[in-house]
Amino acid sequence: MPLMSNRAHRFHAPMVVYFDAIRRAGSIREAARRLNVASSAVNRQLLKLEAELGTPLFERLPTGLKLTHAGATFARHAIEVLQDAERVRSELEAMQGLRSGHVEIAAVEALTSDLLPSVLTRLRELYPRITVGVTVLGSAAISQAIVSGDADIGIAFSIDRTLDLRQLSLWPFQLGATMRPDHPLANYQKLSLGTCQAHSLILPKADLSIRQQLHRALGKLPQGMVETSSVELAKQLTLRGLGISFQTRIGIERELESGTLVHIPITKPVTLKADLGVYVRSARNPPIAVHALVELFSKQVDQMAASESR
Repeated sequence: MPLMSNRAHRFHAPMVVYFDAIRRAGSIREAARRLNVASSAVNRQLLKLEAELGTPLFERLPTGLKLTHAGATFARHAIEVLQDAERVRSELEAMQGLRSGHVEIAAVEALTSDLLPSVLTRLRELYPRITVGVTVLGSAAISQAIVSGDADIGIAFSIDRTLDLRQLSLWPFQLGATMRPDHPLANYQKLSLGTCQAHSLILPKADLSIRQQLHRALGKLPQGMVETSSVELAKQLTLRGLGISFQTRIGIERELESGTLVHIPITKPVTLKADLGVYVRSARNPPIAVHALVELFSKQVDQMAASESR
């Protein structure tokens, strides 16, 4: 993951900055490379910090550095102060009319096909000084990325709520069977999972939230012709006629518009829905740049959700 904005780092002592870099990189050498400073300088600041706190912050292992219990406690402090510095810097610049800043997004793969590119294009048009980093993860990993400070916001389906996460927005989307228009089931208005089972299936792997929903609805799932954690691969295999895949309309917008794929809601044994949510860390007040991006994203998804309900 990219480090926090260098300008945000200027608000705080090098010890905190270097500690956070080591935590993220897992080694002093890699942290120094990312910070573009000498390894000796990073090591010196770490030793100084450990001396001031009176306790080791990392275990020195052959495979790299691992946080001690004290290090994990200090890491929570470092994440908060550095993220707060980014927020303050963003607000100060906003007061001057600059509307700049940096936003780290952790998002599920389905968003990268059309939805997220559209939002980021609009963001660039309105706020050209805001920079963005995007990491594609599964829903479960997105929660950890937010809590650890590696992501400012997370956008995912069906995230388990915890006290560490604050939900900013939520939209329900219907899960459906996706197939080519020449598939034998393509003319159905709705489908049951049982009917789909009689055909070749492209199934999501366990790290995708859709897999959990299919499992809860059907119990033991049949063997898929292909099982993948990649939404893009599932889409491409479906386009090639290898079988039926399962997802929401998000990620196949262009294919549905062009008619190269159809999406049929699953209604039996139960109607399946996936909740798309935007999340931040509970203990954090996000900077203005994050709010600007979330506002644009919400407007785009509101339109999609309204279209689906019609």
